[in-house]
Amino acid sequence: METDMNKINVKIKLSRGMTLPKYATEGSAAFDLCAALDEGETVVLHPGERRLIPTGISIAPETCGVVAIVAARSGLGVKKGICLSNGIGVIDSDYRGEIGVGLYNISDENFTIERGDRIAQLMFVPVYLANLIECTELDETERGEGGFGSSGVK
Repeated sequence: METDMNKINVKIKLSRGMTLPKYATEGSAAFDLCAALDEGETVVLHPGERRLIPTGISIAPETCGVVAIVAARSGLGVKKGICLSNGIGVIDSDYRGEIGVGLYNISDENFTIERGDRIAQLMFVPVYLANLIECTELDETERGEGGFGSSGVK
């Protein structure tokens, strides 16, 4: 069922000839973002290096109740040591610039990115805007202030 929450306008940077992203399968939660490099251009990401890679697209959700999340591609992370430089990317509903993907090479080998390579994923998630209320005390819970491994590994 289609609602305003589903509608995302996508502007393609035609000067780089990129195509509209698409979901790979019916069950895909995200679609791939591709490197929108100029024809014949490559980027070599050296070990320990971070670079911002253009995707050639910008978006405009038809509601402010959604956020676009840039996530790493698991194959790049596990097999090649290429991850997002900022963990995840948050694309607010009112941002209209080109989406760029910050990549970080944590491996000990160079990684070459070519035009059209799938470099990240983009998913859309509903936004819950919190009504922050200042207080002096919080209610007690079983966990309390325990964190950072307090619940164990097994």
